[in-house]
Amino acid sequence: MPVESLQEECGLFAVFGLNDAALHTALALHAQQHRGQEGAGIVSCADGVFETLKAPGLVSDHFSADAGGINLTGDRAVGHVRYSTAGGPATENIQPLTLDTRFGPVALAHNGTLTNANTLRAELLEHGQTFTTKIDTEVILHLLARSKAESFQDALKEALSRVTGAFSLILMTTEAIFAVRDPNGMRPLVMGRLGAATMLASETCAFDTLGARWVRDIEPGEIIRIDKNGLGQQELPTKGPERFCVFEYLYFMRASTVFNSRAVADVRARVGKELAEEAPCKADVVLGVPESGIAAAEGFAMALNVPIRAGLMRSPYVGRTFIEPSQKIRSLGVRLKLSINRMIVDGRRVVLVDDSIVRSTTMSKLVALVREAGATEVHVRIASPMIRFPCFYGIDTPSRSELVAANHTVEEIGGIIGADSLAFVSLDRLAKAVNPPQGVSRNGGRDYCDACFSGLYDVALPDEDLREEIAGSGAFLMGKALS
Repeated sequence: MPVESLQEECGLFAVFGLNDAALHTALALHAQQHRGQEGAGIVSCADGVFETLKAPGLVSDHFSADAGGINLTGDRAVGHVRYSTAGGPATENIQPLTLDTRFGPVALAHNGTLTNANTLRAELLEHGQTFTTKIDTEVILHLLARSKAESFQDALKEALSRVTGAFSLILMTTEAIFAVRDPNGMRPLVMGRLGAATMLASETCAFDTLGARWVRDIEPGEIIRIDKNGLGQQELPTKGPERFCVFEYLYFMRASTVFNSRAVADVRARVGKELAEEAPCKADVVLGVPESGIAAAEGFAMALNVPIRAGLMRSPYVGRTFIEPSQKIRSLGVRLKLSINRMIVDGRRVVLVDDSIVRSTTMSKLVALVREAGATEVHVRIASPMIRFPCFYGIDTPSRSELVAANHTVEEIGGIIGADSLAFVSLDRLAKAVNPPQGVSRNGGRDYCDACFSGLYDVALPDEDLREEIAGSGAFLMGKALS
């Protein structure tokens, strides 16, 4: 989704037992830059002392040789790239956060969103606690620091027993590194090895960059301790049904990433195949919208035996912001990021395959761009169901009033974007693609969260004032209607 995309979450990385740990962390964060571009941070540990480097912007803006390099020392480090879903982009909100506790200094990196963070924050403030950031991650640190438990690990379990929502965490003390996934496993976290060193990351693409090998996923509700003696394992006191965010497969993760023994590119191609079987159309060429629409387009084209071509190309030189154009040329934003090969589409019936439609503004411009290049017909196929509900678990979705699918039918959206036809993959076909061979059971076969599509919220929602956003919309919380 080139312009109007849902905003990425965050990327985590840590390494224990490797010289130049901070340098390896920077490279791994760069590999996960797609997960967040607002800020990056690294905390290393050398001889019991924490060293910190944080800055807004991209990893390459501040951690590259041209930017002065990295002078952090030690054989262990934790890093984070951020997009803000709670709090703002201010420098003080860049992770990892650090805090001095009775257990010694602690560094914490978090991917996800705590749904009861406001309630816990108010309670901590009432008891005299002060906060230095506006993000939910700090709540975990203070709960941990205030625990009366004898050991750090017991204090961590006690603190996490009080929070709800989505969290994959990496924590570092002077003695060990800890990895945690929430009881529902909503956000990814994986383990790898490079020689004798142990690594943790949000995605396996970080390991690929470093020449490391993937070992396994961290399981929902699992706590892993990594220290000089090796690995230790425990579980959180509670464990819920697995509800991994299916949008990770469809959009957020890099195509080269492997999670839950499934290659992301393969999952997307299977979704494209199901989409083709469900909503075929006569066409001469299929175009995938870079980047996350390409694998789905390949599956779609193969299923219908239609050629797939690189008709849309993303500019490698446009980052987060190139220019702030005047209102007169603001509509050229899509052309700045994507160019079209006219020879491929001129005089042909074209299918555009993308990962999702959020507000519809970008797809409208893409359809117009393809028509201007000479396409006789433009059909749009979307490799996700209609996004009709907001996400409260770590994706910065617009309000329901801005979600075009929450307020319009498929036919109406097709008219808005100017397509000759439009179709979305169904929930059941998505389940079949993501969870083969369990089939299409919406309850028994679904081990992921699709609340943004289905309105089925199986994990605790935020405070009451935020629930009003979806009240009366047909959404369900743990099987009960929200009204």
